[in-house]
Amino acid sequence: MIGGIGMPELLVVMVIVLIIFGAGKLPEIGKGLGKGIRNFKKATSGLDETDVTPKENEKELRDKGGKSE
Repeated sequence: MIGGIGMPELLVVMVIVLIIFGAGKLPEIGKGLGKGIRNFKKATSGLDETDVTPKENEKELRDKGGKSE
C-alpha cells in the first residue's frame, strides 16, 4: 500500500502519542481538538452572525452624554 496508512502504522503512532503526552493529557488534547474543529466548521459554514448588542462602555458613554446636554 503506497501512500496509505494501515492498522500497524496507526497503532505505532497511537503508542508514541501516548508515551509523549501521557494518559492524563489525552482527554484535554481531544477536547481542545474537538473545539478547534467545531469553531473551524462554524467559521467556514458561511453563516455570518454579528453581535449587535451594545457594550456596557458604549451604553454608559451615551447615557453620560445625554445627561450633560
